[in-house]
Amino acid sequence: MIGIKYLIGAVLMAASFISCEESGNKTATANENEAENEVVVERTLRVMSYNIHHANPPSIEDKIDIEAIVKVIKAENPDLVALQEVDFNTERSGEGNQAELIAEALDKEYYFAKAIYYDNGEYGNAILSKFPIKNSEILALPNHPEDNTENRVVALGLIEINANQNILFGSTHLDYKTDSKSRILQVKKLIEMASEWNEPLILGGDFNDGPNSETIQLLDSELKRTCKTCPPTIPVENPKRAIDFIYYKHPQAKFQVKSHKVIPEEYASDHRPVFAEIDIVK
Repeated sequence: MIGIKYLIGAVLMAASFISCEESGNKTATANENEAENEVVVERTLRVMSYNIHHANPPSIEDKIDIEAIVKVIKAENPDLVALQEVDFNTERSGEGNQAELIAEALDKEYYFAKAIYYDNGEYGNAILSKFPIKNSEILALPNHPEDNTENRVVALGLIEINANQNILFGSTHLDYKTDSKSRILQVKKLIEMASEWNEPLILGGDFNDGPNSETIQLLDSELKRTCKTCPPTIPVENPKRAIDFIYYKHPQAKFQVKSHKVIPEEYASDHRPVFAEIDIVK
């Protein structure tokens, strides 16, 4: 009987040793897998999109307050800014390129893209960048002939993040009309252009449609938004609708959204600005 008890004890001890060894191997394998899957962030891009209403605070008719716009942007310290509704030498806003004035105050490079001639000047979109803008261009967006509406464009720049890394950064403002056929054409053109570009893309804008619209759902099918449930951006006081977004696309899936928010600013413009942090990962 003593021999049998000894034999049983020996078997149990051996089984326990094997079990611990297997458990240790599984833990080691899990740790190795976690190490392989660990995300390494190369850089975080701070991005803002802001419809500035030609720097006219909606509460004060005819006032132009560039300093207020600069203050809002400066508080978030973005690397890249997409501006919409920017004036250049118009009678309503006075002399000067608003994009240039804002960029100089923030010590950033800029590119302004005219969408239309307006009020003896120009009106359009702009991009601001902490990094060098290597190339820039205006991309025209189509309109449906039945809409009889304003021309729309993309202000697009090739941004040199570092010596080995460039991204495309753009600002756009889609057609404003209710039930616009032009917005659908414009989104299709954006998708077409994005599919042809090999560089990573970040696009900010006033899309004049909400997340449940055909416009945004169509764009969502090809590009990614920095928000899923997006906080509202208009009206500026007690906002109820989200129509301002930041989109992105990376051929190697190296963009990941770290954060997204709408800035609770109620004075400087009739839109609240959108801000996102986008990680570039290895």
